[in-house]
Order: sequence, then structure tokens, then C-alpha cells
Amino acid sequence: MAIDQALYTAHATSTGGRSGTSQSSDGAIKLTLSTPKELGGAGGPGTNPEQLFAAGYSACFIGAMKAVAARQKIALPAEVSITADVSIGPMTGKPGAFGIAVALAVSVPGMERAAAEQLVATAHEVCPYSNATRGNIDVAISVV
Repeated sequence: MAIDQALYTAHATSTGGRSGTSQSSDGAIKLTLSTPKELGGAGGPGTNPEQLFAAGYSACFIGAMKAVAARQKIALPAEVSITADVSIGPMTGKPGAFGIAVALAVSVPGMERAAAEQLVATAHEVCPYSNATRGNIDVAISVV
């Protein structure tokens, strides 16, 4: 599915793969990357693509929740938080291929559980990360 019009485009350049660097065009992000030991790397002080995906998805999903709450004139607590777990591993039925799976644990302190679950379900329909991943990877969302 395509977008009608780009409102913003992020630009980043990576070199060296999982044990290299990544930098945004505006210099706001300049990262050292390290391959986790679990993936055969040395570990090290850098981040990795799964951590970046987890941070991006969780932050974007909160943005979607804020947009939905504003449209529905619902007060969204400032303490909303999301813990995103992004797992990587071999894909079933695709020898040599790897895939990811995501679990989002959404905390909405002070909001009635049913209302929070409805808000989260609607946010999942509008979140760009959710729309990009829908039908491509397993995404489990829970309200905690």
C-alpha cells in the first residue's frame, strides 16, 4: 500500500552492517552498531537494528495513541509507556532466512482497562509501524 503524500522523510546512512555505524543526515543520530553475542557477534557497546526497531515502533505507537485519543476527545495519561520486544530468528519454512517478531506491552496508568484496550486496538489500525508490519511479521499487543 502506498502513501498519498510524504509529509516527512528521514535519511540515514549505515556502513559496516551490524558491526558498523549509522548516522542521520541531520546528525541527530550517530550510532555505533554491535552484533549481539546471541547472533554470533562480539556484543559490545553499540546498539543493533532490533533495538532501534523496538524504540521506533514503541515511540510511534504512543504517537498513534495520542492522535486517536485527541480525535476521540479522550484524556490520555502522560505516563503512557510501551515496552517493545523485538525478537529475531530463523523463519519457519524458509531455510537460511531470518525474520522478526514483536511484542508490545502497553501501560496506560489510570485508564479503565476496556477503554485502554479499545484505544490500543484503534491505534494499531493507524500506527505506521503497525501498518507496515501487518501481515508480514507476528505482532502481539497487550495492555498491562
